[in-house]
Amino acid sequence: MPRFEPFAGVRYNPEAVELDRVVAPPYDVIGPEERQALEKRDAHNVVHIDLPRDEPGRDRYTAAGCRLDEWLAEHVLLDDDGPSFYVYRMGYHDADGRPRQTSGVIGALELSVPGEGDVLPHERTMSKPKDDRLNLMRSCRANLSAIWVLSLAQGLSALCELPGPPDARCTDDAGVHHRLWRITQPGVVSAIADAVASAPVVIADGHHRYETALAYRDERRGDRAVPGDHDLLMAYAVELAEEQLTIDPIHRLVNGLAPGVDLVGALSEWFEPFDAGPPTESLSVRMADAGALALVTPGQSWLLKPREGGDDPRSDAEHLDAILHALPSHELSYQHGVDNVLALVDKGEAQAGILLRPVSVEQMEAAARAGRRLPEKTTFFYPKPVTGLVFRRFS
Repeated sequence: MPRFEPFAGVRYNPEAVELDRVVAPPYDVIGPEERQALEKRDAHNVVHIDLPRDEPGRDRYTAAGCRLDEWLAEHVLLDDDGPSFYVYRMGYHDADGRPRQTSGVIGALELSVPGEGDVLPHERTMSKPKDDRLNLMRSCRANLSAIWVLSLAQGLSALCELPGPPDARCTDDAGVHHRLWRITQPGVVSAIADAVASAPVVIADGHHRYETALAYRDERRGDRAVPGDHDLLMAYAVELAEEQLTIDPIHRLVNGLAPGVDLVGALSEWFEPFDAGPPTESLSVRMADAGALALVTPGQSWLLKPREGGDDPRSDAEHLDAILHALPSHELSYQHGVDNVLALVDKGEAQAGILLRPVSVEQMEAAARAGRRLPEKTTFFYPKPVTGLVFRRFS
């Protein structure tokens, strides 16, 4: 079972910085304009390390490593005085305006090759260069952000209900409240480690960083396989439970279909289509009421009701993936947000859009226990943990 350990974290000094000004979203969702805004917001914003730029006389990776050392020397960053777990809670409002929270624990998770241990990937991943994150890890000798894993064990959420004020808190630009508690009490530390180690965990977000960490581990081990900090990766472990997660779908955009290709007919293999008229803002409500997906083309939409009912353990994306791969040559891209899909189709930037339903917790657990990976870009977890609350350095 997965080994999950406390570690001595590195955190921003509250007497040197305002935490709101120095945290940032995950590096892979930051666009060019947001990157510039974060860089200007504070000279110590984590984006200067997590998304560094080349500087006169040194490349961006050297610059990131040097800056991390400088901030430690200047006491902008401080080392915690001993191993800890870090309970991390995100408070937010869902799409219906209801208050929600996601609570979990940040610790050091033992690495294992996918398929050979109890750390399970939940999606197939698109090919993506790993050199950038690997070079950054080599230079900084640290985990700058935690991957997000979902624990199949029950009881972890209860261990995250803590009295007293947090050790760190901030609010991001989306209005999400982030709070961090440092946990050092031996009994609680042991209970958390045992809970996570009692069942497999599923990678929710961070597949590429996990693969990069494996490459770094193998590089550091060399031929001797000497154990060390490189055998573990900073991870945010959350119980796989409905009340802990907001899972949005990632929709499909289709382009490049040859004239005469009957997309509605192809989708009819698994989904029963119903004419829904011109696409409107109410389409997502009609989808929810009907328990259906939707196909959108310029000026027209269809509701797509699964033929096997709602109890199939496989997700819509798994059925859709098989249908789309059987079509003649076409281009597939991915988009979060119904309004974004409708706008792109309406402007002619996509021939069609396919709106998916969210994957349920039950479907995620069924896929994980069966060893199935969901198609790439199936789930969008909200909110996103911020980078900058805690770092993990290697010896």
